[in-house]
Amino acid sequence: QVQLAESGGGLVQAGGSLRLSCAASGTIFSPNVMGWYRQAPGNRRDVVARITTDGSTVYADSAKGRFTISRDGAKNTVYLQMDSLKPEDTDVYYCAYNARGPFTWGQGTRVTVSS
Repeated sequence: QVQLAESGGGLVQAGGSLRLSCAASGTIFSPNVMGWYRQAPGNRRDVVARITTDGSTVYADSAKGRFTISRDGAKNTVYLQMDSLKPEDTDVYYCAYNARGPFTWGQGTRVTVSS
């Protein structure tokens, strides 16, 4: 069983930056994929960025060029550096872990970008 602890959300003005962190604990299998998803009430949960244990990354089109995902294997932690934030980036962001079977989700951290 894996637990995910997220941090780093908050309120920022447009053009600003935030860094989200997600630390995984418990029984961690390798290889695995960790990533960040976003979801607004009533909407589906969509990928923002994800990264494999060997460092391969995938970004949503809206995140390309502005967000950077990285991971520290020794700490089982994934980071999402969000720069040039826009009001449309406002959402709840969820950390995800997947190795075998269903995804494990964090509790979510809210990101609010004011105009």
